[in-house]
Amino acid sequence: MRNLKLTLAYDGSGFHGWQIQPEHPTIQGTLAEVIAGLTGEQILPQGSGRTDAGVHALAQIATFQTESRIPVENLRIVLNDRLPPTIRVLAVEEMPDGFHARHNAIGKTYRYRIYRGDPVPPFLHRLVTHFPYPLNEDAMVEAGRLVEGEHDFTSFAAVDPERTQRKQGTPFHQDQAELGHHAENGGAPKHVGNIRTIHRSSFERFGDELVYEVSGNGFLHHMVRNLVGTFLLVGKGTLEPRDISRILAERNRSAAGPTAPAEGLYLVCVKYPE
Repeated sequence: MRNLKLTLAYDGSGFHGWQIQPEHPTIQGTLAEVIAGLTGEQILPQGSGRTDAGVHALAQIATFQTESRIPVENLRIVLNDRLPPTIRVLAVEEMPDGFHARHNAIGKTYRYRIYRGDPVPPFLHRLVTHFPYPLNEDAMVEAGRLVEGEHDFTSFAAVDPERTQRKQGTPFHQDQAELGHHAENGGAPKHVGNIRTIHRSSFERFGDELVYEVSGNGFLHHMVRNLVGTFLLVGKGTLEPRDISRILAERNRSAAGPTAPAEGLYLVCVKYPE
């Protein structure tokens, strides 16, 4: 068996997220169908995480095992020939047996694009969140910095239905995607509860776009979109930048702002040990 790593880019607009769902087009499901047609194997590629419906990726990572002997470069070409043009395989690499797209990830970077001009260009409307109304962008920059470091992000975490279902119904009650997995040497989980470390949280203007970028060792369900929704309240003057520290301390989802729309969010890259 070969253990293959795919680097994927996709426009998530026409998909119901990464994770396979009955009767709905998903990135994972579409990729599995194409691999099955190519190799004859029923394989479910494992992603570094589950992007939601409408969320995009510049470099999502997926792994799967196969008996196929197709050379990696030929496999990339054939997969792109058979996949819809909204999903592209950027690279295919052979990895050691133990490598897993999700379990071995040690960090991620996300980007959120807010289009401030009016009107939004028609070819961008599915790729950005349109907000042409007044915003104090300097206040948003200040607020963004306040989530850097290690914090309990319960206030910015939506309930993950898959995690809840596992806790209630199966012995495998911990969601490894959120709590981390034990290393082979018996080490501690990567994450404990809703505590995460954010290495960078910043806003920057690029023409008509206000772009938020955040890097950290892990992210909770809807965490980035909930952060952006709260930062937008700061920009509108509903909240002050200093309120971010209070919201973090409350550890209550109702203390934070609404969930920002999915179309502005991108998974930029996934980090692995060197």
